[in-house]
Amino acid sequence: MRTIDPAKHAARRQHIVHAASELFATQGFERTTTAQICKAAGMSSGNVFHYFPNKRAIFIALLQDDKDAKTERLARAATEADPWTALLDVVQFLAAPAAEPLAPPLVMEAMLQAHRDPELAELLSQDSTAEHTVIAELLTKAAATGQIDPDLDPDNTASWVMALIASMYTSAATEASFDPAGQLPTLLLILQRFLRGEPHAHRRSATTEEQRTGGSAVT
Repeated sequence: MRTIDPAKHAARRQHIVHAASELFATQGFERTTTAQICKAAGMSSGNVFHYFPNKRAIFIALLQDDKDAKTERLARAATEADPWTALLDVVQFLAAPAAEPLAPPLVMEAMLQAHRDPELAELLSQDSTAEHTVIAELLTKAAATGQIDPDLDPDNTASWVMALIASMYTSAATEASFDPAGQLPTLLLILQRFLRGEPHAHRRSATTEEQRTGGSAVT
């Protein structure tokens, strides 16, 4: 019986996934054929099917490609001593791939396919839940340490944070002029001002000064 080299086996699987990624991103799942994947990978169909039973398995492997690294990164963030810094790091970590050319269309295609594939929908839901849990936990800790507005509900706020991250991908996929890398600092600034309530405090101070002087406060 031939011994399987785990490293070589994983490398072959990764090669197939990488070859399929551009096809899925540019053509979509439905219009991409196994023959096209085999050609892009430079492998026979028998070789490809040795590593994946079908096209769907390749697509799921692509979407789960970084799952272990993401799980480790989120787990590490949840234990950081400074929850505010950890939160911003998590947001940047989750949003940064939107700047990669293939990531936004693949995310959009995954969302489309999830409506047709309950198993895929469950996998995406698990990923989303894991992200939401860590973000909500960091928000709770940040509120407890006085780093953000304590009146914000952690679960609801985590949902809004994730919605803003998701908008990076949808905007990149649908708007040719949208620059995810250039917009990331703006996303972080929006979160900072929303979560910490800094501009609200500034406006209250300005309003108080205007009322006291009867005119416009100098800012």
